[in-house]
Amino acid sequence: MGKLIIGIDVGGTKVAGGLVTQKGRLIESQIVPTHADKGFRKSYAQITNLIGRLLSAAGGADNVKGIGICAPGPLNPKTGVILNPPNLPGWRNIELARMVTREFGLPSRVENDANAAGLAEVLFGAAVGYKDVFYVTVSTGIGTGIIINRKIYHGKNGIAGEGGHVSIDYHSPYRCGCGTLGCIEALAAGPGMARRARVMLEQEHGLSSVLRDLVGGHAEQITPLMIQEAAHDGDRVAKAVLDDTGFYLGVWLAGMITLFDPEAIVIGGGVSRIGKPLFDKIRETIPGHTINGFATETPILPAKLHTNVGIYGAASVFLPAGEEAGT
Repeated sequence: MGKLIIGIDVGGTKVAGGLVTQKGRLIESQIVPTHADKGFRKSYAQITNLIGRLLSAAGGADNVKGIGICAPGPLNPKTGVILNPPNLPGWRNIELARMVTREFGLPSRVENDANAAGLAEVLFGAAVGYKDVFYVTVSTGIGTGIIINRKIYHGKNGIAGEGGHVSIDYHSPYRCGCGTLGCIEALAAGPGMARRARVMLEQEHGLSSVLRDLVGGHAEQITPLMIQEAAHDGDRVAKAVLDDTGFYLGVWLAGMITLFDPEAIVIGGGVSRIGKPLFDKIRETIPGHTINGFATETPILPAKLHTNVGIYGAASVFLPAGEEAGT
């Protein structure tokens, strides 16, 4: 089986960790709360406590190759420094890789969570067999990872791949959290979908909709899952929202195909689980918005790794392709 890899996925509410074999099999996983609201010291204690438990489960440090950690950006994977993630208060210029290595005496690497998830999908997920892949996760936000020759592309400063903050509509009234108008994240992530449904219902008070019934008239409570359910029941508002979302994603991904000409695109995240209606609209839209004549041949694949994608992703930076990507 060879030495195991510890994968740690740091989120705003929970830290997930696991032991992964070098063939990509998860043999142990645990979750602890992040306690992000209590500041860095408390969060870091949660992380180190979890690593310690996983080391014990592995039978000691001699059985572990390294500790991979994925976290929300911005961060620099080349230096292992967490810069200032919005959902981790107090995490400013934290030399996380160095701190973990010093504490446990094992090599440690830090990677952006979307980059790590993309690498994991290439190494043992939906994109096995492909080398050049554009990965997208669509949920509360939109994260992306660029995988070239089975390695993460980091760019000069280590922060390449922030595709969710590419604008496709500078005239949009909706400003992204990054400050730019019309970013794909502002238009097609979960909150953008819910907002579009709410606006439609508020503008047409007489319009009947399953969504009104689901939230008892409180349109601010609409969620992407409700939109999916209502669309499945034939609701016109919900179907229009899914159609618009698929169109926006299709236009944006057409641009990514023009730019990168990837072998495949993998789409993960909660919104992606809407499935066929969303993917069909994306595929329908792409050809009309790219100069790439081979775009229709580019597979648009649903992600395979869901619940534990962060653990797999973190561990991936210590697998052969990931080792080179992390240098």
